[in-house]
Amino acid sequence: MDKTFIKLLILDVDGVLTDGRITAAPSGEWTKAFYVQDGCALKLWQRSGGKVALLSGRTEEAVDRRAAELGIEWVHSGVTDKLRAYRAVLASAGCCDAAVSYMGDDLPDLAPMRCCGFPVAVANAAPAVKRAAHYVTRCRGGGGAIAEVVELLLRKQERWSQVMGEQA
Repeated sequence: MDKTFIKLLILDVDGVLTDGRITAAPSGEWTKAFYVQDGCALKLWQRSGGKVALLSGRTEEAVDRRAAELGIEWVHSGVTDKLRAYRAVLASAGCCDAAVSYMGDDLPDLAPMRCCGFPVAVANAAPAVKRAAHYVTRCRGGGGAIAEVVELLLRKQERWSQVMGEQA
């Protein structure tokens, strides 16, 4: 797979954008934690011209707020068929499978991972997901895995120095 053609990152939420834990607050609300470095990396990816989408089996206000904060255009929550949602994102983004990297951690992520150009599993992914991946991160989901992949892709695309120069 030639990573130089990746234009769109599609991310699972629980276990990739977050560490997969869902905590009950005293008020009864569910809470999630987002890793700041992953958010920074997604902003770098977008500034370099990349696109981002989120697919989640759950529907949570915290995810919508984080997506809005990061300027993520495509957010599909409450998804029961991730392949159908993946296809909808590609149609809306005007993108082909070869130009997509999908990051997943669990069995519902397998179908889109098998279609995309560069499937990625986070370090703590289910064994079947790791087997389907072209790349397994060193970092865990919700703990720098997204930042790791963004840097990998930007370096392969020879855009890392330019993007980092813009940050200085």
